[in-house]
Amino acid sequence: MTRTPPDTTPPQTEPVIRTIAMPADTNPAGDIFGGWLMAQMDLAAGNLAARIARGRAATIAVEGMTFLKPVKVGDEVSLYADLETVGRSSMRIHVEAWRRDRYGDESFKVTDASFTFVAIDGEGRPRAIAPDQSAI
Repeated sequence: MTRTPPDTTPPQTEPVIRTIAMPADTNPAGDIFGGWLMAQMDLAAGNLAARIARGRAATIAVEGMTFLKPVKVGDEVSLYADLETVGRSSMRIHVEAWRRDRYGDESFKVTDASFTFVAIDGEGRPRAIAPDQSAI
């Protein structure tokens, strides 16, 4: 089995969210819970989805999450989100999570996943996304 080297070059775009992993978000081993990281990724994707939908959007699916490296307390976590596709009412957003040791310069990709959102109206029903929004 051939192992690929860790990805150490983050995207060149601005992160959607940058946060610090805190002690309250750890498991008994001192690693950050995967659920905390997934929630941060959902927030990042949701931020982009709301801009594209010009309103409310709900997560309906998450695909392909594999944890590559642990996140430790004090690490800076940067989340990058990119629009993959837009449909009539749905959008697929790819999110990458990167960690940087608080005192270091080197970054490592810790996971990525694709999030599917649906634009919703005030009643929570799917609604169309304006055609010009796919260019965001």
